[in-house]
Amino acid sequence: MKTDLQWKGKMQFEARTPSGHGVTLDASPEVGGENQGPRPTELLLTAVGACSGIDIVSILDKMRLQVKSFDMEVSGVRAEEHPRRFTQVHIHYRLEGDLPEEKVRRAVDLSRDKYCSVSQSLRADVTTSFEINGERFD
Repeated sequence: MKTDLQWKGKMQFEARTPSGHGVTLDASPEVGGENQGPRPTELLLTAVGACSGIDIVSILDKMRLQVKSFDMEVSGVRAEEHPRRFTQVHIHYRLEGDLPEEKVRRAVDLSRDKYCSVSQSLRADVTTSFEINGERFD
């Protein structure tokens, strides 16, 4: 896999993904950017969530379960010293539908421990929690 990036001036880069999509990345004005796009670290957390979400939807679909709605919050803690990598990532999933807790837990665990290549690529401790129809499970 290969992604091409082109510098657009100051701290801004335009990325072209292998699937042909363009993404503008930039830095904050405090460090010389113009805030024209997300920061690379923001996209990294976003990618963790999207990767895991795709896994979970696929796994629940294979279990013949229909998800009515699904959203998540991904938070990360970064080291104080450079390279300021993520040391902890937490994903909280919110699902709605006729979804048994044990099957959702299985899908979440499989994504976290086996299938999500993005989170597996990090050296961060990845933790999860979820809600089904407003009931929280840790």
